[in-house]
Amino acid sequence: MRLSPVTRFAPSPTGELHLGNARTALFNQLLARHGGGRFILRIEDTDAERSVAAHTAALLQDLGWLGLEWDAGPDREDALGPYRQSERQALYAGYFAQLEERRAVYPCFCTPLELDLSRRAQLSAGKPPRYAGTCRDLSPEERAQRLSSGLPATLRFRVAPGARIEWLDLVHGPQSFATEDIGDFVVRRADGSAAFFFSNAVDDASMGVTLALRGEDHLTNTPRQLMILAALGLKPPAYGHVALLVGADGAPLSKRHGATSVREYRERGYLPLALTNHLYRLGHSSALHGLLTMEEMARGFDAAHLGRAPARFDEQQLNVWQKDAVHQLTPEAARGWLQGVVPATLDERAASAFVSAILPNLVLPADALPWVEVVFGGPPPLEEGGEAVVRDAGAGYFAAAAAAAATSGNDLAAIAGAARAASGRQGRQLYMPLRLALTGRAHGPELAPLLKAMPPGKARERLARFA
Repeated sequence: MRLSPVTRFAPSPTGELHLGNARTALFNQLLARHGGGRFILRIEDTDAERSVAAHTAALLQDLGWLGLEWDAGPDREDALGPYRQSERQALYAGYFAQLEERRAVYPCFCTPLELDLSRRAQLSAGKPPRYAGTCRDLSPEERAQRLSSGLPATLRFRVAPGARIEWLDLVHGPQSFATEDIGDFVVRRADGSAAFFFSNAVDDASMGVTLALRGEDHLTNTPRQLMILAALGLKPPAYGHVALLVGADGAPLSKRHGATSVREYRERGYLPLALTNHLYRLGHSSALHGLLTMEEMARGFDAAHLGRAPARFDEQQLNVWQKDAVHQLTPEAARGWLQGVVPATLDERAASAFVSAILPNLVLPADALPWVEVVFGGPPPLEEGGEAVVRDAGAGYFAAAAAAAATSGNDLAAIAGAARAASGRQGRQLYMPLRLALTGRAHGPELAPLLKAMPPGKARERLARFA
């Protein structure tokens, strides 16, 4: 019988939710939903100096906005919680005690300066930097004397020499690391808090996580965590290390590429479904096309389709998904999306007409701002080349169009019909002078609904300027 998967997203609340971490969260949620399993959100806030409560609140907001739903987390506690690591110190203390009883760890009194000097010496000798084992073989009396004198001590894991740590990575396949290249590592900081290697591993095991997708920058952490779990007799999850996100230039995604956080994209007006659809296809191949719902993405998600090559985040491709998502908005949702752009003085009918007219041409709410001025502002200046087109149409053309606008309620068919009768013009020669006179622009939203959105009398006024 195949068990349902349990996945997790375990961010540290030290900053905003980066796009790469958002993709990791999305992939873990889809992996759980695909197998009818459980998705956990765990806040890894053991680093008290860098963890900020406001960042935790922002993380929850960003994940909720993206449409991710977790089955347990800091706001949905259950028997396997708490889901904030800062509240799990008693659990960690019990596991530390087990490791000490089994002599799998030892106190280390080396200062940061001593460790830095040792690292520099190893590098200058052409050796990989790792802990030199200075405190590994201190006698019980030496350790007791140093502890009693109040020297601060970390707790290091005792790595067995001459062994190999192997596992099958869900993305990168078979992995093998020599313990000689790892060195003894810290599992408890000098202030008594659990280090990442330790808390992350034991929480995965104690929370029943079976599959853990994370960034490939964690690949070298995995052998350390497997050693910890083996020493405690705990079952590790199956790990998969997802390729990192990069910019168009192939460099790791950073501020120099533009926006990198979910908050920035949300505040610019990107829709969550557009962002998740783009992230879904970054490093994950799929035969599914078109804009997908979260349920459709879950059905089509397959860890076997995760690629090893860096995934390039392309805002132009994101804009393609954004256009699709905008076109799927209901009238009510579109009004909400454009709140703050549509003039608050408009009544419901006028606001709805305006949104309906411009929505097919929008990618972001900011794109609507020029059209607010075009539709509700004063007579628009003609774009370059427009004056010659308008002049060529002639005063009779515009006099007939203005008269039709005054009596037809801004009906394009009536206005164009009157201009055609007065001038004999057809096709582009008929409609382009109208568009330019009414909007100042040769391109934009369809003219008929744009006219319907204009206040009464405005179309006649603009056409009469050229009569």
